[in-house]
Amino acid sequence: MANGTHNNGRGEGERDKPPADEAALSARLDRLNHRLSDIRKDRKNQTDQSGSGAASANASAMARGFRLSSELIAGVLVGAVIGWGIDRLLSTSPWGLIVFFLLGFTAGVINVMRAAGVANSDASDRS
Repeated sequence: MANGTHNNGRGEGERDKPPADEAALSARLDRLNHRLSDIRKDRKNQTDQSGSGAASANASAMARGFRLSSELIAGVLVGAVIGWGIDRLLSTSPWGLIVFFLLGFTAGVINVMRAAGVANSDASDRS
């Protein structure tokens, strides 16, 4: 105050610098921001990888479900058509349809079990 300046005890160079607390806080915030951005990148990579895998797994499961259902439906329909044809040719109305419908259902179930991997596809594997 003797020379007419008022600087609250700070020198000329200290006025332009932020206090040490602010510099330390700024450094901590920069490190935290860097760590958060790394974590966000990792999470994004994980969701991208798991998202595409889940979509392909769902598509694969759906395709397998359609295949298994078509195996069963095809067996039943083929049995019913053969039975209906036999009934028309031999005039044995409902018996051919009933018998071959049941045989078609049985064949469809066996095909589904083979396609699903529950039953062996070759009978010679049992020995």
